[in-house]
Amino acid sequence: MAIAPVKPAQNRSALRSGALGFPAVLGQSIALISPTMTAVLIIPLAFSNAGNGTWLAYLFGTVMLLFVVLGLNQFAKRSAAPGAMYTYTARGLGPATGVLSGWALLWCYLMIGTAGLTGFAIFFQQFLSALGAHVTVPPDIFFLISAATCWYIAYKDIRISSLVTLTLEGISVFLILSLAAVVLFSRGTHVDTAQLSLKGVSVHGMSLAVVATIFSLVGFESATALGSEARNPLRTVPRAVIWSLILTGSFMVVMGYVEVYGTRHYGTSLASLSAPLNVLASIYHVSFFKAPIALGAMISFFSLSLSCLNAGARIIYPMGEHHVFPARLGQAHPKNGTPYAAITVYMLIMLAIPTVLELFTSPLTTFGDAGTLAAFGFLLAYFLITIAAPVYLRRRGELRARHVVIAVIACLCLLVPTVGSFYPVPAFPVNLFPYIFAAYMVAGGSWLLYLSRRRRGILADIEADLEQTLAAHEQRPAPVGPEALGPEALPSA
Repeated sequence: MAIAPVKPAQNRSALRSGALGFPAVLGQSIALISPTMTAVLIIPLAFSNAGNGTWLAYLFGTVMLLFVVLGLNQFAKRSAAPGAMYTYTARGLGPATGVLSGWALLWCYLMIGTAGLTGFAIFFQQFLSALGAHVTVPPDIFFLISAATCWYIAYKDIRISSLVTLTLEGISVFLILSLAAVVLFSRGTHVDTAQLSLKGVSVHGMSLAVVATIFSLVGFESATALGSEARNPLRTVPRAVIWSLILTGSFMVVMGYVEVYGTRHYGTSLASLSAPLNVLASIYHVSFFKAPIALGAMISFFSLSLSCLNAGARIIYPMGEHHVFPARLGQAHPKNGTPYAAITVYMLIMLAIPTVLELFTSPLTTFGDAGTLAAFGFLLAYFLITIAAPVYLRRRGELRARHVVIAVIACLCLLVPTVGSFYPVPAFPVNLFPYIFAAYMVAGGSWLLYLSRRRRGILADIEADLEQTLAAHEQRPAPVGPEALGPEALPSA
């Protein structure tokens, strides 16, 4: 059976153009980074390596990823399209590499979305316990509740979906910061000199901690997936990308400091605490915070899955239009303006993973394994977009020495978590994870090779279609003058 040609851009079913303002697009990236997840589960892991330098490890991680953002935003401030990281990489390094980048990001969002479903189940159970309802509910029920609600919201309206993610994550962060304020100020103002002087911190420990912090911060790029649905996307999207990283990175620096400070004299090390915020609530005699924080974490993990569903579906959408996937997945709902087929398929796969794994392991184990597996996809996608940026600028005649320097620094920064993922060699089965991801990428490359041989012109068609689609949204960057200074001007640097 012959594969149909790529549909011309003007004949496509359309996503809802201009539907999202800056807060909604910002919410997409913040929800996918999920600062709540770091505060409730990940900071103890960073502390196990960095100790008193935990806050500094998060600061380093944020600064390192800012170099990746500066490369990514070379695309974001010049063009907008669905599935932007896929289309951006294709513009720089060719359609075959773009498809592989999209394939990697689908893996990332699927794994992180799975972590969101399991996190929702974990904290829903904790929320019930905090209310005094000591009943054990099968996790599959929580998976289904979260998945079905995510699907309905994503299917109906991207505006509702994006604002829901921002609102829910905002509520959760507010609750956590309220507890942090109690820790810092309820017994007078004290400065933790051990943390500020980095007492007992080693370079090796910091390097291992930075790996964990970088993995806590990935997801800022997901705002680019909404480029064709954002208002004034060449300004809105790059602002959302950089501000999501700055805001969440700052939050993690503060919470790293607070959790180390607040648990310093507790009988159990922070590294061994599975619920550090609950411990802080007990230490500072505000146990009434336990239920709200569990609720906040629960809704945060829900918004994490929702943001992954939105981002992943909008990568499947253009790949469906380009017939890398079945053409049905490249259709938008005629009324809702959402990629409904892609949303449905992606959600079903996301739900199936923890449901099946529940037969063999626990939600907490699935949560950790899914996050670790996602990391490899993020690293590959970030390497590709970092390399693609100067190539893209050179083709446009806009390459400057600073762009090359930024790309080199970003690649060096990305080598830190890459090397840290392999050395020291992790325990079984985590030591097999890189090979699982490699097998997944080989499968994607093999599928693309099969398609290119089945229809010789598919890659040329994709490239021509991208040129046609992006030409309508692309522009040469205007010089930055005094009137552009301030927070709104920051992201497009």
